Amino acid sequence: MDANSTTAHKRVNPLPTAPLVAPPAQAHPLAIPVPEVVELGAPITTLERIYRTEGGSGATLRMARTAATDFKREFTATGTPAHVSTHDLITLPYPTKFGLWRAPASPSPFLFITNRLVIVRWADTDGRRRTLLWEPSDTELDGNTPYFATLQARTPKPLLGMMVHFKATVLERLSEVGIDAAEVDYVAFDHLHTQDVRHLIGTTKPQADISPNAPVPAWLPNAKLVVQRTELEAMRDLHPLQRPWYQPETYVDLAPERILPIDGDRLLAPGVAIIRTPGHATGNQTLVLNTDTGVWALSENMIATECLTPEHSKIPGVKGWARSWGQEVILNANVLETTAAQYNSCVVEKTLVDRSQRDSRFLQFFPTSELTARPMVSPGTSPTFVHGSLRHGA
Repeated sequence: MDANSTTAHKRVNPLPTAPLVAPPAQAHPLAIPVPEVVELGAPITTLERIYRTEGGSGATLRMARTAATDFKREFTATGTPAHVSTHDLITLPYPTKFGLWRAPASPSPFLFITNRLVIVRWADTDGRRRTLLWEPSDTELDGNTPYFATLQARTPKPLLGMMVHFKATVLERLSEVGIDAAEVDYVAFDHLHTQDVRHLIGTTKPQADISPNAPVPAWLPNAKLVVQRTELEAMRDLHPLQRPWYQPETYVDLAPERILPIDGDRLLAPGVAIIRTPGHATGNQTLVLNTDTGVWALSENMIATECLTPEHSKIPGVKGWARSWGQEVILNANVLETTAAQYNSCVVEKTLVDRSQRDSRFLQFFPTSELTARPMVSPGTSPTFVHGSLRHGA
């Protein structure tokens, strides 16, 4: 890149880059309901070895590879779900220094990611059909997250309208595929950064901002939130490093019976598992699916599948940074709660998944918020390869 092009790129700042105002610290723990842990599906014991390994961090990383290899063999033998599909909800800016951590060479302060709803369906042993929504984000209320709320307040509305592209709501996507909202059994997220779930599962009391006169009615009247117990407990009393990314006050009036805390790794159905992948957030978890093309992992630990094989990335800076530092994955790291643990979690995902049938250099890791090319406003951040969508079954 010559000097002139560098200067031109530096003028392309899609959103203000001034430091954000820190959200107020929590004065005391919040009374967020944390019900008893449930035995949802079947426990997965194979991966427990990762968290019981004695010795140094290197030993834990080696065990992560071994345990993930063993689990993949077991998991593929369980079968496949009846249906998997992805559906775009919103494309929005995200800080480049978080999404690609220390690797990018782009002068753009923001890259773009597309958040997608994932619909998974299967039949229980008694023949009852089950429906899981993965990442059913309420794109309107999620914007109240302290980090993004401050960013929006500092951005002129015409510019914000150019940067943020709303595609559809969760209810609109369900309607498009012919699923009644009452059919949804479970909702889950890889972690609860930004998420406000009050519309999804309702509240027990009126909410001043969205329903001042009555409890919030649930969009999904029979759905329950599947979440790692550790994340619910962490939200009760957040550290200042965590606070900009959560809306913990919105969880206080959730009905305890609408929450299903799990503790660790669970096989929900043939070819459907939720496994813990801590690091990006305390209670981070990954959806693992077995499909016609093999095993997929879906999370926000990375924003592009090439972040698992950076040696094949054409994003400026990524390949060189990974080679120079001897690191095999590029983290999505906005909090850095436990960076080494997140690295190990990414290696678990990398070990579990199969290679893409479209391009074998890349893996069937599908970021729930996937890097999206916007070269005119975010030069040097276009992905080398995107999945775009995932379809399996009827």
